[in-house]
Amino acid sequence: MNIRNQWPVLPIVAGLASGLLTGCGTETGDSAGDGSNVVVGMSDDVLATDPASGYDPGSWLLFNNVFQSLLSFPKGATEPQPEAAETCAFSDAATTVYKCTLKDGLKFSNGNELTSKDVKFSFDRMLKINDPDGPAIMFPTLEKVETPDERTVVFRLNTADATFPSKIASGAGSIVDHREYDADGLREDGRAVGSGPYKLDSIDKGHAVFSVNENYKGTAEVKNTGVTLKFFDGDQTALKQAIQNEEVDIAYRGLTASDIADMEKADDGTGAEVVEGSSAEVQHLVFNMDHPVAGKLGVRKAIAHLLDREALIRDVYQGTATPLYSIIPAGIAGHNTAFFDTYGARPSKAKAAEALREDGITGKVKLTLWSTPSRYGPATDQELTAIAGQLNASGLFDADVKSVPFGQYEKDIAAGKYGVYVKGWVPDYPDADNFTAPFFGKGNVLNNNYENGTITGSLIPRTASLTNRAATDKEFGELQDIVADELPVLPVWQAKQYAVVRDGVYGLEYCLDASTVFRFWELSKDA
Repeated sequence: MNIRNQWPVLPIVAGLASGLLTGCGTETGDSAGDGSNVVVGMSDDVLATDPASGYDPGSWLLFNNVFQSLLSFPKGATEPQPEAAETCAFSDAATTVYKCTLKDGLKFSNGNELTSKDVKFSFDRMLKINDPDGPAIMFPTLEKVETPDERTVVFRLNTADATFPSKIASGAGSIVDHREYDADGLREDGRAVGSGPYKLDSIDKGHAVFSVNENYKGTAEVKNTGVTLKFFDGDQTALKQAIQNEEVDIAYRGLTASDIADMEKADDGTGAEVVEGSSAEVQHLVFNMDHPVAGKLGVRKAIAHLLDREALIRDVYQGTATPLYSIIPAGIAGHNTAFFDTYGARPSKAKAAEALREDGITGKVKLTLWSTPSRYGPATDQELTAIAGQLNASGLFDADVKSVPFGQYEKDIAAGKYGVYVKGWVPDYPDADNFTAPFFGKGNVLNNNYENGTITGSLIPRTASLTNRAATDKEFGELQDIVADELPVLPVWQAKQYAVVRDGVYGLEYCLDASTVFRFWELSKDA
């Protein structure tokens, strides 16, 4: 999710946690609350209430709570399990036919029955609309959906795709009521009708109100009477003040690194405490392989040898991220440390100079690093400025930084105008495939003119065919080694994850894990 093209914000609040969190907000023993309404604040907006359109963290938060998918990710798990479905499985060895049987008695929040017709309608509609800001891009392998009877759904794929279950377990697999949605166009009234644990009662620029869906039949056990989501429209100061002033129970996305650091150090008796976890949100420098300067391997290698990730994390992010030496982050099966092994952790001017000499480059390398001020977090411009400073301090580069609004930034990247630019990524599902196929497969989303025949012709298809995901480590390792050698991207950091909670709020540790699902139903608080 290129945050999510919109896929990240700052590595500060939301994303993924590969382990249990520490600090306040965890539920132990019989300390759970009485089912009161919980107020959650975040600086992101919900850009869409129609799952055929939304492909951003705020929208998926809504989808995961209002809509059901055939499968879902249980708390703390990375393998999808049945949700609206009773069973799901590949019915052929080639992993091209995926069959699900629905549970009996499913209903939407409006009381309408949910059948296989609704599932087929939802996928057909999403693919037909093919909204540029929607998740249809995730389903290039889906050929057609069949419904032999009211409880059976058969997905026929045009090629092997062992990650298909994870894809339909995400927000992209949201099931809508065929009576409530237009097959040919997006819903524009701001309403959402699903069969998930919650109903969307209202939404406006300032907040969204969710109540419990009494018709829900699934795996979630709701522990509150509803959730109010307050939007702070990128105003991080206001979000910090809201948690300190008890206007929200949880600050979920959008606090700055300095805010997190200050609140961790503070012992002011306000009853707000920082909760920390790990995350699979990542950020890369991307190189345009056709650029006259960045397209030279010697230049890219020199940058790799000069990048000081530790300094960036210390000085720019104040310890709220970790160095990333792989395109697949730590905590995701298939991760290795190819960039550490190839370029080391400590900057080396000597090795950078050697890389330039071997490519016949003499004199200072003049280069612009391109940034965008808010899409990937408010510290992005500062980060790129620090990287340019590291390059220039070597005496080998004459680098500067330019920052443009995101809309222009995306257009210029597509037009091939930039040599080096930044991209962030929050995964749609916790599998190495989601950190590789979008970047290095055919038609990659980075628009950096990179293609490797071994990756596209062998490694990605091979990993996609293996339902035993642990058996993909060898192929993903080879893929990472190739990328480290050819350097179409340079990994920079992997996010940590932070939220701030008030005393007496419970269940947050079940909302922040490697699935990216923020589970409203796990939250409770004292009266």
